[in-house]
Amino acid sequence: MSGIRGKDTKPEYHIRRILHRNGFRYRLHVKDLPGKPDIVLPRYHAVILVSGCFWHGHDCHLFRIPTTRMEFWTTKIDHNRANDRLVLDSLQGSGWRVATVWECALRGKHRMDDSVIVSRLSDWIRSSEKSFYLAGTPPTV
Repeated sequence: MSGIRGKDTKPEYHIRRILHRNGFRYRLHVKDLPGKPDIVLPRYHAVILVSGCFWHGHDCHLFRIPTTRMEFWTTKIDHNRANDRLVLDSLQGSGWRVATVWECALRGKHRMDDSVIVSRLSDWIRSSEKSFYLAGTPPTV
């Protein structure tokens, strides 16, 4: 597990590229903020957390508890979820607007097109909404 990246992951790079391409300027991993958010947009008083579906236990097709050492993984994922909740509450408690972008929105069978992602993120960043959630969704029939 020492080889697992905590920052500068492919999903983070993906979001950073599309934001920058659309004129948004940001700071990365600001140490003064709870949880050192992945992307901080000071001008809009907003942060974006880019979360991996496996490590943060997202309920989607990309998350599955491994069958070996299930107790270890269940405890680890539950701890990550609790920590995510604390970070989210701390950020919102200090007046920051928080968006969570899940990995399944960027890859996998239910990924979204970049134009949809940037449109939704841009609309949220420019709005006054306190929170935003972006995840891959199965197509409706």
